[in-house]
Amino acid sequence: MTPEHPADSGRLAVDGIGFDDWSDAVRADFADHARNTTIGSTLLSVDRRVQVWRINLEPGERLGAHRHTVEYFWTALTAGRGVQHADDSSTRFVTYAPGDTCHVDLGPGEYLLHDLENIGETPFAFVSVQFRFGGHHSDPIRATATRGHL
Repeated sequence: MTPEHPADSGRLAVDGIGFDDWSDAVRADFADHARNTTIGSTLLSVDRRVQVWRINLEPGERLGAHRHTVEYFWTALTAGRGVQHADDSSTRFVTYAPGDTCHVDLGPGEYLLHDLENIGETPFAFVSVQFRFGGHHSDPIRATATRGHL
């Protein structure tokens, strides 16, 4: 999977493919939390259709491994720099701008398992909206991104 991402225009770097570069702590986190569905720092709202999460990360703070199993999107509220590991063994370094948004569609039986760490010098924040219905598409995982400004 190589989803389009707001950072594709020079703001995203895939550093490597392979678990060997991951720390023992990150590997253990993925093993221990492969079914974790807590996708943010704070659950802001939930109803029969959506869950709305806020993600706040201080410099050096990491949101541990978590699994997305339904369609969702996120929007960066602040600028920041992060590193994301995914269970496909990729490691992505990303620079976020306020308003960057990424929509992720997951097909039947598909999931996305990843983490996020703030490697910048300032706090950063996101909002993520996860749809609670099973309106999956027949296409494989795909992501679309837009670059915006808040």
